[in-house]
Amino acid sequence: MKAPDRRGESTLPDPVESTLTDFETALGLSLRLVRKPVNGRDPAEVLYRSVGFPDDAEVQATRVVHPRDGRPMILEIARAERASADAVAGVLAASLDRALEADREVRFFTFELSERYEEINLLYSISEILGSILHLDDAARVILGEVCSVMGARRGSLWVHDVASDQLQLTASVGAEGLDGPLSVRDPDTVTAMVFRDGIPVIASRMVTPEARSAGAEGDSFLSVPIRYTPPAGQTRTVGVINLIGRNDGDRFSGSDQKLLSAIASQVGAALENNRLIQESLSKERMAREMELAHDLQMKLLPDAARFDAADAAARVSPAEQVGGDFYQLFKLGGGRVGVMLGDVSLHGFPSALIMTLTMSAAGIYAREHDSPARVIREMDDALRDELETTEMFLTMFYGVIDPKAGTLTYANAGHPHAFSVHGDGSMERLAATDPPVGFAGPDSYAETCVPWSSGSDLLLLFTDGLSDMLSTGSRNDGEGRVLDTVVGHRDRPAGEIVEALFSLASGVASPIMGDDRTALVLRA
Repeated sequence: MKAPDRRGESTLPDPVESTLTDFETALGLSLRLVRKPVNGRDPAEVLYRSVGFPDDAEVQATRVVHPRDGRPMILEIARAERASADAVAGVLAASLDRALEADREVRFFTFELSERYEEINLLYSISEILGSILHLDDAARVILGEVCSVMGARRGSLWVHDVASDQLQLTASVGAEGLDGPLSVRDPDTVTAMVFRDGIPVIASRMVTPEARSAGAEGDSFLSVPIRYTPPAGQTRTVGVINLIGRNDGDRFSGSDQKLLSAIASQVGAALENNRLIQESLSKERMAREMELAHDLQMKLLPDAARFDAADAAARVSPAEQVGGDFYQLFKLGGGRVGVMLGDVSLHGFPSALIMTLTMSAAGIYAREHDSPARVIREMDDALRDELETTEMFLTMFYGVIDPKAGTLTYANAGHPHAFSVHGDGSMERLAATDPPVGFAGPDSYAETCVPWSSGSDLLLLFTDGLSDMLSTGSRNDGEGRVLDTVVGHRDRPAGEIVEALFSLASGVASPIMGDDRTALVLRA
């Protein structure tokens, strides 16, 4: 076998060199393969030459080989021992064409496989990052760094849509400085906002100054892809945008770059949605804990009627929500007198609970400063007027002072409809309103009324309309009547058993959709 003699700096691909060697050995060839020079003045580049092929050899046959990705080659045959040189040249040239094409395809697919491997590895890496990093901002920065590295981008930015402000917030960025937001989704001048609105990827060139353009400068390549999320049930929605700005090699971003970034954006979209759901869940849990704490604190503000040693008293407040606006107060006053207050803030929920807290605080001050129930409510109206006007609420309130020694009940009623004196013989008296609710009355409002009180046998019954409304089967009076019948029927029992009977009655009734706070107070002094 004749050993090949390579000259020049270029090395032939293995399939091409093997083809030449096989033909040379099998047919006893003396041959040479040269590459044409770039111009006529340069010598031809010898790629392959048989041993003993002289520089001045007489060439019997030649053929031109045309690679698809390089300069033409010339095949020269000086001797063919076992076949016609011209016939061998034709067959060998065709074989070389096929070997060069096969090598080109192998190199192309090897490169493609390498590129796809990097892309697949990047997608896998992003999945690991999203699964291992708890905070999305940190994950976004790491992901952008990986994306810019693999795709050769100088800068990357990730924008997330904030629903509350309807703006795009910059969540993460890497590389050179750029916009730091926020961006209005309706901004007509930014590609980022346009991509978010349209939900369509964009490959563009960033504008350069007129001076730079006149000098031949071109804008950076700009790739912007929407981050979209498709829920298991429902329509796909755009939740953000990923941008890549500028290539390190100066090239433009390609369609394959866009496809890769879109795949990455799909992963990020799912992560953004998961993060949103987690944050909503945490927020709801935090709100539930805060509301539970608020409920506990509100209940602790109410006095423990069972421990009130100045009278036989019982009371219960059941808010429609975690917190409410119903309240009661019990006061031990001088001379053996007992002060009893019950109030109902309009509406319910957290705003009414705040007014309730302020009212109880004011009541504790003025009930001990003034003997007159009317004066106490007058002072409370003055103290609460601004808050009630600001919140557009009002409150009904009953405040009575029982003097067992004098046998009197003196009270002021600011629009509270459910206040009764229940006598030992089963008869009852409505303690009617003397004035409008607190928040409505003018500066000259609030009077008081004094009625007889039989110590030891009479009961003071106060409740809010949430209780009577729940027990109503057709009209407000029907529910109130059931409350009164229950109290009259249990009038000889301790106050605690009477209140328990009222709420047991209510426990068997389904709460209305728009229920109200329920409160009842019974006192025997």
